[in-house]
Amino acid sequence: MKTATQSKIWLSSPHMGEMERSYVKEAFETNWVAPLGPNVLGFETDIQNYLQNDVHVAALSSGTASIHLGLKLLGVGQGDEVLCQSFTFSASANPIMYLGAIPIFIDSEKETWNMSPELLEEAIKNRLRHGKKPKAIIAVHLYGMPYKIGEIQDIAKKYQIPILEDSAEALGSYYKGRKCGTFGEIAILSFNGNKIITTSGGGALVSRNENYKDKAIFLATQARDNAVHYEHSEIGYNYRMSNVLAGIGRGQMQVLDERVYARRKNYEHYFKQLNGFEGISFLEEPYQMSSNRWLSCILTPSYEVREKIRLKLEIENIESRPLWKPMHLQPIFMDQMNFSDGTSEKLFKKGLCLPSGSNLSLDDLERVTENIKTALK
Repeated sequence: MKTATQSKIWLSSPHMGEMERSYVKEAFETNWVAPLGPNVLGFETDIQNYLQNDVHVAALSSGTASIHLGLKLLGVGQGDEVLCQSFTFSASANPIMYLGAIPIFIDSEKETWNMSPELLEEAIKNRLRHGKKPKAIIAVHLYGMPYKIGEIQDIAKKYQIPILEDSAEALGSYYKGRKCGTFGEIAILSFNGNKIITTSGGGALVSRNENYKDKAIFLATQARDNAVHYEHSEIGYNYRMSNVLAGIGRGQMQVLDERVYARRKNYEHYFKQLNGFEGISFLEEPYQMSSNRWLSCILTPSYEVREKIRLKLEIENIESRPLWKPMHLQPIFMDQMNFSDGTSEKLFKKGLCLPSGSNLSLDDLERVTENIKTALK
């Protein structure tokens, strides 16, 4: 049993500093607590400057809202088919259903745990044979590890299907020296409370096409037409980020590189301490990829060993979490078409996410690894 003196070690808790407070204070002092204000525009500019590559950014209320609007901007509607990575959080797939479209789930490959290019092309060929051309591809950089961008892009270009790049977990990750979030026709970011930086709740839509950004903002602000009265010719949404939350984001952007560095150091600690144990393996970076290591994960020899570790950590007041349960195994999506070779099912059964916050101390990390070693012994 855990003792009363053991503090909680969280999986990925928010990490606040002083600059966030100053931006929020300014919003209150200037009475910019309305939905929009200078922090929103400033936050968008900060993200654009960080990502570079001539992108345009719309700050929205969540990553999920960003995917919803992104799919809508790509023309996804009732009855359309969208190819979606299966090994991900449900927020990647739910917006497909919001639009009355049909998700088709694609399994992972073993090098990055992300969408398999081979299964993706197999799925596209299958749908074309049946007279259905998929409308979009949702590819995810899982746990901060870039997907096989070059191969996925080549397939998307070959069949002329746009990519929505889900970078909810990958701000600060790179592929061939270029930041994730700049590769898709549209990309999305998340600033949820557990992400690498946070605005408490929030997200962003990113695109090199400025028209997409402008249209996203229009739709996110209830699709109000340019008139002195309230005129609406399209259905809109209340998806814009508030000025107060954007102030938190502005402060967080100033320490983003530090947060990435800290999370990568967490991974290095776990790798050094645990890699020698039989049956324990890690998701290492393929050539020309750099992960922000949003979450550090291990693979164990079996479901039983994974649970032995997880339950030991739970007793010691340490939060851990199994890897994502694939979407094609979720009750709500089990009837949807999927192209699977069993990779993500094995990852789900054997994989565990370890505490990865940028505010973890060395004592925290040692407490985690010592308890894992105890469980393994």
